[in-house]
Amino acid sequence: MTRMLTVSVTLAAVVVAARPSSSVALDSAPPNIVLIIADDMNWNDCGAYGHPRIRTPNIDRLAANGMRFNHAYLTASSCSPSRSSIITGKYPHNTGAEQLHWPLPAGTHTFVKQLRRAGYHATAAGKWHLGDSVKDHFDVVFEASTAGFQLPSGDTNTPPRMIAKEPSGCERWLEALRKRPHNKPFFLWLAALDPQREYVDGALDPPHQINDVIVPKHLPDRPQVREDLRMYYDEIGRLDSYVGTVVDELQRQDVAENTVIIFMSDNGRPFPRDKTTLYDGGIRTPLIVVWPKRIQGGSISKSLISVVDLAPTIAEIAGLPPEPSYEGKSIVPILHDGTSTVRDFAFAEDHWHDYEEHARAIVNQRFKLIRNDYPDLPDTPSADAGRSPTWQVMRQLKDQGKLTRAQLACFRAPRPKYELYDLIQDPGELNNVADADRYAETLAQLVSELNKWAALTDDWLPSKRTPDEFDRTTGEPDHSVRIRPRPSKLQMFGTNGKY
Repeated sequence: MTRMLTVSVTLAAVVVAARPSSSVALDSAPPNIVLIIADDMNWNDCGAYGHPRIRTPNIDRLAANGMRFNHAYLTASSCSPSRSSIITGKYPHNTGAEQLHWPLPAGTHTFVKQLRRAGYHATAAGKWHLGDSVKDHFDVVFEASTAGFQLPSGDTNTPPRMIAKEPSGCERWLEALRKRPHNKPFFLWLAALDPQREYVDGALDPPHQINDVIVPKHLPDRPQVREDLRMYYDEIGRLDSYVGTVVDELQRQDVAENTVIIFMSDNGRPFPRDKTTLYDGGIRTPLIVVWPKRIQGGSISKSLISVVDLAPTIAEIAGLPPEPSYEGKSIVPILHDGTSTVRDFAFAEDHWHDYEEHARAIVNQRFKLIRNDYPDLPDTPSADAGRSPTWQVMRQLKDQGKLTRAQLACFRAPRPKYELYDLIQDPGELNNVADADRYAETLAQLVSELNKWAALTDDWLPSKRTPDEFDRTTGEPDHSVRIRPRPSKLQMFGTNGKY
């Protein structure tokens, strides 16, 4: 009897060893996790979120197989501060990297480090933009060229442009997936350069057409603007094709059923009054989560989400407790039941990005309050958007008196201290009702909640301002200020905290 039992156990072990590694993982291992981050993609600029013309069949496929969040918000509308917040699970003002191009400080904790301690193999591929101190939190980093998102110094006679040799930033995603070890659960940080500026023809074949373009009301409907948006659409389409290759490779490797895919953007579209602002065009993000056998395909959640919630969420998906440093809340309860809630408000920050700025926002499904801490400064778009055909046309139309009030927002100074928007009545955030009597109670409540959050997270106002690196009108770089690589916060202000 003992000999028979021994033989049975041995045979069972042989059978298990002979099964595909994915089947073993599906039965016993923690799920693999793939985080895909678009660069400068607006929350509703894809088919899954209702855009009728932008071709995104693979992102749409993710939504068809997972849960789509309609009210997901970023903590920053700027590339590197947003990514630093995502990977640390902290609000930007607590990361030591709240300004554009500031690296994360040494000693920073990330959820990736937590995953690796638990046995995950971690790979990053594409745009990095986080500095050197947390690179060793990953086993492998395939870093895309900074030429795709950082303007060169302009020392030569050639006008500086942001064009990388691998323009999409997604070119090594498949390599990252194929070179992983097959005896460990894996985490992939797949960060695109698409649809970050600058735009050139040939990103998508066939390209979108001018008639495909839907011009937001805060931008003037002119041929140059339509062409600018059309090329932005093409880069979204190129990104979508790489998303498809990753999904197909997961299926080819027979690990798709045990892999969680999260798709999002780091901030909104790189156009005036979008990226680097606290309007929805800056801080609202597409967020799609695919978790086979846990999430019903085609699910839609109206629950409010902040991306500061992703670190504890990913930890829980991996079967790990939240780290004390995480400032968000796990959304796993919502993944199981889309009607659940984990927060009443989401919060966002605006810091220096090419130009000085400091502002805060609080939002729920109905209202958004923006507090402008430097109301004397105009809401100048990022330097890449400032060099765009769209901005050049807007400057001309402004001089001709042909811009609407909403389209003049980026030029206006001083600005109001508070902006309040009814997102149901006014989804384009074109009508500031902060001074309207009927919204006085709402304004007071949101100001109070924003102050509570500031106290809870130890938020603060800088004691000194950071100089602009570009001219706010012409967009020309100021080489007396601009240094590359940009010094860290510690090098500039002698601290990684308050200054």
